[in-house]
Amino acid sequence: MAKDSNNGNTSSYEIGSVRDYVIWSIFNLSYMNFFCFGLAALLFSVKCRDRKMQGDLEGAQRYARKAQALNIAASVLSILVFIVFIALAGAGAFRA
Repeated sequence: MAKDSNNGNTSSYEIGSVRDYVIWSIFNLSYMNFFCFGLAALLFSVKCRDRKMQGDLEGAQRYARKAQALNIAASVLSILVFIVFIALAGAGAFRA
């Protein structure tokens, strides 16, 4: 258990229980970087990992939630763009 820095109580989660989503962020940065969501997600993931190493689990969870939300947004946008591209190609929008 980790000590809460605000009042000295023990929190109900451990350092290993906070996910940082670094691999997912790297994937989104490399393949699906719409509106720089992948880069922002990677930055928040690294900050989450830094907070975990410092023992600040509340801060790590905040950054992890932001990284997760940005990764979800990047993934959904890239899937939608891919589907629209396939639909337009199937409809013949790219014929000369």
